[in-house]
Amino acid sequence: MSIRPIDVARTDGGPQWVEAVATPAGVEVWWDEPRPHEGGRRCVVRRLPDGTRTDALPPGWNARNRVVEYGGRSWRPLPDDGNGGGLVFTNWSDQRLYRRDGDAEPVPLTPPGPARYADLYLPPGRAEVWAVREVEDARDLVAVPLAGGEVRVLAAAQRFLMNPRLSPDGRHLAWIGWDHPSMPWDGTELCVAPLREDGTAGPHRVVAGGPEESVAQAEWRDNASLYAVTDPGGWWNIHLVPLDGSPATNLTPVELEFGAAAWKPGLTFFAVAADGRLAAVYGTADRRRLGVLDPATGALRELGGADVTHWASTISVADGKAAAVRATPYTPLEVVLLDLDGGAAEAVSAPKPLPDRALLPTPEAVTIEGVHAHLYPPSGAPAGPAPYVIFVHGGPTGHMPIVLDLEIAYFTSRGIGVAVVNYGGSTGYGRAYRERLRHQWGVVDVQDCAKVARGLVELGRADAARLAIRGGSAGGWTTVAALVHSDVFAGGVAHYAITDPESWAAETHDFESRYLDGLVGPLPETRQRYAERSPLLNAYRASGPCLMMHGLEDAIVDVSQAERFTAELDRHGKEWALLTFPGEQHGWRREETIVAVLEAELAFYGLIFDLETPEVPPLTLKGRA
Repeated sequence: MSIRPIDVARTDGGPQWVEAVATPAGVEVWWDEPRPHEGGRRCVVRRLPDGTRTDALPPGWNARNRVVEYGGRSWRPLPDDGNGGGLVFTNWSDQRLYRRDGDAEPVPLTPPGPARYADLYLPPGRAEVWAVREVEDARDLVAVPLAGGEVRVLAAAQRFLMNPRLSPDGRHLAWIGWDHPSMPWDGTELCVAPLREDGTAGPHRVVAGGPEESVAQAEWRDNASLYAVTDPGGWWNIHLVPLDGSPATNLTPVELEFGAAAWKPGLTFFAVAADGRLAAVYGTADRRRLGVLDPATGALRELGGADVTHWASTISVADGKAAAVRATPYTPLEVVLLDLDGGAAEAVSAPKPLPDRALLPTPEAVTIEGVHAHLYPPSGAPAGPAPYVIFVHGGPTGHMPIVLDLEIAYFTSRGIGVAVVNYGGSTGYGRAYRERLRHQWGVVDVQDCAKVARGLVELGRADAARLAIRGGSAGGWTTVAALVHSDVFAGGVAHYAITDPESWAAETHDFESRYLDGLVGPLPETRQRYAERSPLLNAYRASGPCLMMHGLEDAIVDVSQAERFTAELDRHGKEWALLTFPGEQHGWRREETIVAVLEAELAFYGLIFDLETPEVPPLTLKGRA
């Protein structure tokens, strides 16, 4: 008995954003969730205090946006004016802002055109929504009237902005900004500016952050100070930042992360309750917790249960309760409502159908030669070393948590072990571990994956002749780099992969166009380094076959990266296959795509591991006799 591809597709992904709303009847909870069976759209869901759940967006509407191509906070519930509540959201098809009241048809708030909007925020006492607006490679903070009307620019200080917040007295605007060549996890600035009578921001001043300090979130404490997640000491901790120029105070001085990489504007790692307490998500990539912090005493009390291994980067509080998203190794990401005092938690999102618990692997967090990894042993395998696949996360500034992942279980239920490697450069272990990848992309990540693979062989768990590597995006880069720069792996599977760093830097979108300055080095000074590490230019050295899969609407990594690499493999007599998917962007969202991708990957492992895979369509490798 094994997990089916359709099981994976129907539990794929999870809630992205949550919001708790206090009402006379109790606390409502709002969230958005993926709908792979509806073409991959994201639907906003509302759960009333009586437990009733209803879709806040009708079919055909998709609460997503393309700001910095990864998208950002895409919706906010509107205060209930007696008409059944409402919603403001960004719609995927045209990237405009819309308002929906009750069951009425959504109406646009912004004009048609190239502008995209994200990181939506409802400033208290103002009948408008604030957002990051992106037009090509320029961004500003804007205010959009909820009744419709002219869009007003609030501030346009840096190339990238996020986290607009209004002070309690309505007199100041705070935001986080940064410029090229920094990425938001390298260095950002927390800015504060007075608001003029016309509603625009005056000259700003920087109250925290800098070129080597990453402010990830900020919220007003009062008119004279803000709480900010920032990392001057090497860990994202919560600080109290005064506006009078006096030093910030670290409220959580521990080697734990209270923040994460801001790939999407709008992530929330803490929320301020009405009584002044903070509900916060924190921990490491091996276990992320949720707790309540008393900023007056520094006391931090964990909520949510010891079996929970992950809390997502979204949290909201209302009326003594917190809405958040949790997961365990045996339950998927789900929305819960917790009591801040007693800690009692109630799952409020609809349960997903799950396979038999016996089919799910029990993960193990390990460190092999200083490299963090999560091991998922195969089930039903004969005694002795088993085939193993190294899973490589994207980013590369990111990590894979310990959660129920049916994609992993799909393979372990068929006797293939999985090792998730949080290589040097990953988040969740402090800045020093993150900085291991500086100017070493294509070296440290490859070496760390090889260390874990060899370590599994030395432990007698993995078969040295049946090791593979796979990943998506930057993880796809590490996959193909490992194939050409090591002899450890019998083959690799690369989803929407970067294969040539210099050409990618020239072709990709603005947000990541200078990312490689820190990962490899600035151009043109370090061009030789790019050439030496390029999988494309070293394809002749591939240690085994490569399966590449790519969406044809990918604006982050163009499909030409895969096409050029497979052409080089072909030219040098190597084995390969390339599958492309119309309508897919950077990542798989459609049910039919997820099924096809999993089946092709299993067929590939069948070929290189000499396994029988009769349940999936056969895969033909070009160049195979």
